[in-house]
Amino acid sequence: MNTITILLLLAGVALFLLLVVRPIRRAVISGPMLAVYRKILPAMSDTEREALEAGSVWWEGELFRGDPDWKKLHSYPKPQLNAEEQSFLDNEVDEVCRLVDDWKATQTDYDISQEAWQYIKDKGFFGMIIPKKYGGLEFSAYAHSQVVTKLSTRSSALGVTVMVPNSLGPAELLLHYGTDAQKDYYLPRLAKGVEIPAFALTSPWAGSDAASIPDVGIVCKGEWQGKEVLGMRVTWDKRYITLGPLCTILGLAFRLYDPDGLLGEQKDIGITCALVPHDHPGVDVGRRHFPLNAVFMNGPTRGKDVFMPLEFIIGGPAMAGRGWRMLMECLAAGRSISLPSSNTGMAMLTARGVGAYARVRSQFKMAVGKFEGVEEALTRIGGYTYMMDATRTMTALSIDLGEKPSVASAIAKYHATELARKVVNDGMDVIGGKGISLGPNNFLGRAYQQVPVGITVEGANILTRSLILFGQGAIRCHPYVLKEMHAAKNPDTKQGLHDFDAALFGHIGFTMRNGIRAFWHGLTGSHFVSVPADVAPEAKRYYQQMTRFSAAFAFISDVSMLVLGGGLKRREKLSARLGDILSQMFLMSAVLKRYQDEGRQKADAPLMHWSVWNAMYQAQEAFDGVIANYPSKLVGKLLNLVIFPFGHPYVVQSDEVGHQVAKLLISPSATRDRLTPNCYIPKTADEPVGALELALAATLAAEPIDAKVRAADKQGLFDNDPQANVRDIAHAAFKHGVIDAQEYAVLQRRDELRDIVIQVDDFPFDYGVATAAKRNVAPTTSMPSPERLAA
Repeated sequence: MNTITILLLLAGVALFLLLVVRPIRRAVISGPMLAVYRKILPAMSDTEREALEAGSVWWEGELFRGDPDWKKLHSYPKPQLNAEEQSFLDNEVDEVCRLVDDWKATQTDYDISQEAWQYIKDKGFFGMIIPKKYGGLEFSAYAHSQVVTKLSTRSSALGVTVMVPNSLGPAELLLHYGTDAQKDYYLPRLAKGVEIPAFALTSPWAGSDAASIPDVGIVCKGEWQGKEVLGMRVTWDKRYITLGPLCTILGLAFRLYDPDGLLGEQKDIGITCALVPHDHPGVDVGRRHFPLNAVFMNGPTRGKDVFMPLEFIIGGPAMAGRGWRMLMECLAAGRSISLPSSNTGMAMLTARGVGAYARVRSQFKMAVGKFEGVEEALTRIGGYTYMMDATRTMTALSIDLGEKPSVASAIAKYHATELARKVVNDGMDVIGGKGISLGPNNFLGRAYQQVPVGITVEGANILTRSLILFGQGAIRCHPYVLKEMHAAKNPDTKQGLHDFDAALFGHIGFTMRNGIRAFWHGLTGSHFVSVPADVAPEAKRYYQQMTRFSAAFAFISDVSMLVLGGGLKRREKLSARLGDILSQMFLMSAVLKRYQDEGRQKADAPLMHWSVWNAMYQAQEAFDGVIANYPSKLVGKLLNLVIFPFGHPYVVQSDEVGHQVAKLLISPSATRDRLTPNCYIPKTADEPVGALELALAATLAAEPIDAKVRAADKQGLFDNDPQANVRDIAHAAFKHGVIDAQEYAVLQRRDELRDIVIQVDDFPFDYGVATAAKRNVAPTTSMPSPERLAA
């Protein structure tokens, strides 16, 4: 045996000992790396840690594995309403929609009708999440989402008024953390609308950085109900509090301090949540904001040195300082439903109404919806609406399965609101002047005005995209990162090293497998990826391509964390693009699950194809953005080689598929109904959406007759007849005997409804001036007290 052979053998034995014999590995590799890791690991406050660890990981965790278990996705049950929930959606929800006139609410009353308020309370709309034993409806999260979606197709104020008490607020917090006495007292009153809840978190000085709220409570003694008790003296200044102007019970978040040690040795107890009656001495509510003509009640609340007993704390004194964890876990559930549902409702209204308008409205003797330029907008409206509803449904399902998906809820909120903005913008482009002329006949103008509200609340979208989707997702969803962090923070150094060693080498193997997997899928075009047998043949390639995306995403994420370390947190643009990839995979998963759950309807396939292909293209663009801007150009080139060995596989969507999607929006069909199932549709022509539905049916009935009239016109039968114009040609056709009386009646009905649909509103010259003068509206005007509701 020569010297070289002996050296190679010795090197092999040494490598084996280093990698396989764990005590040696820990001493030589893991120990030094743990020491370095502890130094570079960014410091984390208690509130940051609680926010990071709050909630649970669901399907998004599979997407981080690099090899998603598609059988698991298919095993999730299809969300369904029970008989009681379906009846409520079909009856009570329709009735409260009928009671709300959105134009009147936004233009003259600045509130939904008193009849609607009373009906909401009487029928238990505020108690959808409250168990029946407390007098609530105890609906599923999916039913809750369905209700909010439908209400939002009628009026944003109506949707938000019902949505907020069932989302992040007193009821949700009481259910999970309240004392038995608090539950027994408040939950029945909340369920029946005796109490109107609001929750105050946001401060003028701490918006997105809500954990930094300057509102404080000082533990002290004071008088309560004639006795000296231990309590808190609280000072706060909050804004943007939905239902705040008329709430009767105010949830309040503040940081509690105990400088005199009345509760123990800890001085800074932490963020605490309390329930405070609106008429408690020192509480200031009643004024309102005016968010872009959305007239849901929203306003500030203030208090200075307001004494309240410790029993006001949600969960009692034992829960003092636990408020941030409470809020983060409840936010994951509420954010999964509220804004995804309300914005999906907005998109459904747009798809239904704009699609009908595009068939009814003609220019150049052709329905505007058949022009290719308009088709592009209709395609996006249809594809995005299909994707939004799929995502909303799947995320609500996770709540019903017992999850609190902090990352999935952020994805759903961000993309539902962003896609709603695109859908409504496209809708406004299609309906043109009809959309920009406000009035009772405008079904989309208020939605266009109010889109930024959803973009801003429950985590501003810029913040969500750049800091949360990947920043939180990488730590929570990755199978090893959080384990490494916990090991590094473990005060038991021996156990910490043991755990870090296991996580570190698991992480190394995970990265290597995904790098090889990503490269292999790139070389083979992912054609050899196995998928479940029950996958629709027309969708099989999407599952395979998503598996390729998952492996590439897992690999590029690990490389980024290795190369950039803690600096990745500060490179928000790269983090945002990585979040885009994760998001697009989640959206594609939701679309594929929806297609599978709804029976793989062939007629719906264009919607599925366009949505998934668009998402794949967007994900590819996000990969490009990460690689092109990588700090190390060498690493960027290596990543590009691994992920895209033969260049970019995805191109823009097919025009033919887009044409098929657009056609689905402008013709009545089962697919159109499945696309917009929760759209409230009045039955009469004196409502704009009702008129559109009637006009669409009348237009289709008239089209064969229109063809006869056009043929006669081309033959010159109407030459020199002044009635043979675009508006009155039906009269000329009947007069010249081209159509009979029955056909003439069909055209007359179509023309009547068409004229209603294309009509825009006009008002007296001094309409706005007279209204303002009559109301004497000014920013300093005080608003009515909450007692008006009780009255």
